[in-house]
Amino acid sequence: MGTKLARDFIQSGTSNVTRQILTLNAGAEKRLRSGHHWLYANEVDTSKTPLAGIEAGSVADVQDARGRTLGSFMINPNALICGRLISRKAGRELTRSLLKNRLKQALAIREQCFENPCYRWVYGDSDGLSGLVVDRFDDILSVQVSTAGMEAHLPMILDLLQRLVQPKGIVLKNDGKMRAVEGLPSYVEVAVGEVPEQVALIENGVQFHAPLISGQKTGWFYDHRPNRALAAKWSAGKRVLDVFSYLGGWGITCAAQGAAEVICSDVSNSALSGVMENARLNGCDDRVSTIQGDAFDVLDQLNQERQRFDVVIVDPPAFIARRKDIAAGERAYQKLNEQAMKLVNYGGLLISASCSMHLQAQRLNDIIRSSARKLERHAVLLAEGGQGADHPVLPAVPETRYIKSLFTQVTPGL
Repeated sequence: MGTKLARDFIQSGTSNVTRQILTLNAGAEKRLRSGHHWLYANEVDTSKTPLAGIEAGSVADVQDARGRTLGSFMINPNALICGRLISRKAGRELTRSLLKNRLKQALAIREQCFENPCYRWVYGDSDGLSGLVVDRFDDILSVQVSTAGMEAHLPMILDLLQRLVQPKGIVLKNDGKMRAVEGLPSYVEVAVGEVPEQVALIENGVQFHAPLISGQKTGWFYDHRPNRALAAKWSAGKRVLDVFSYLGGWGITCAAQGAAEVICSDVSNSALSGVMENARLNGCDDRVSTIQGDAFDVLDQLNQERQRFDVVIVDPPAFIARRKDIAAGERAYQKLNEQAMKLVNYGGLLISASCSMHLQAQRLNDIIRSSARKLERHAVLLAEGGQGADHPVLPAVPETRYIKSLFTQVTPGL
């Protein structure tokens, strides 16, 4: 959505939101009453209240089969998740006041938790703004919208973001896979001011440069921040391998905080150029090197060379994007962790991370356990990590909890 359209929308102050009422099938309200925020299309009693014809991005009141109100929802009749909660009260809209209050509440939490203005300012449902992600890089914002409801209110959101923090620039990274599911176009666009190709950020006291416009997702991954801090603490004086490194979030943090040697591996040459730039930025480039290639091939190569590391970090992209990918994805995690564990010096640390929401934490534990048994290693779990405070978890919405990180000491088999 272009900046001119944003200005026109803001000046007009109008909205195309229409009020609808949807009735659920008997019993379909249980998950919503327990605290979940999403409504699925097969839960709607379409014989009473058809979804067909409802405009994507409009707002509807939802009620159970007995007519009891469940709340106000953003609706997209063309998506499996056809409703996303706005409020437990009926008759609520995504008004300017509501959006402003939730943006301010989310900002206050992050300002309380982080010393520097570098964090995920908005994390969708957890901040009452389903389908909206805002990452902050000091005075630059990266915004990602994944639902029709939020897309309809994007001009107003952009205006509020500007008023709340006065950024120099805002980029819309609206090229995520979920947009196609919602029937939305894919685009990347500078919506406000100027956005440089490289932006500066500070994480765990370490400086980084990240490419917002050409980079992955919103440009940076803040979600593993606490796990990177723990990895760095336990890597002082150690030899470290960071696989799927991207820009070196894990590896450079370890190097900057005292690791003796860090090797970062990624399939992308441009990402590895970013690794070395970030190493120079922190004055540790003499202890950082890179290997370009497919992660599984690189691990095989290092094993053939009989290389060993005190700390091996594997933080792959989501191997399980959908439920139907679970079996194949778990096999990939199994292979990855077996290869990585072979490279760990006895007494060393395997840090196995995952961003796959569909990979349960216990299954990752099982994968580490079975890898250790197959390789005749003794694996001891020292710590488990989750996502940072800028990715808060809604207990009733398990989909908001996706980050897992296991810190496992590996020794000879007993």
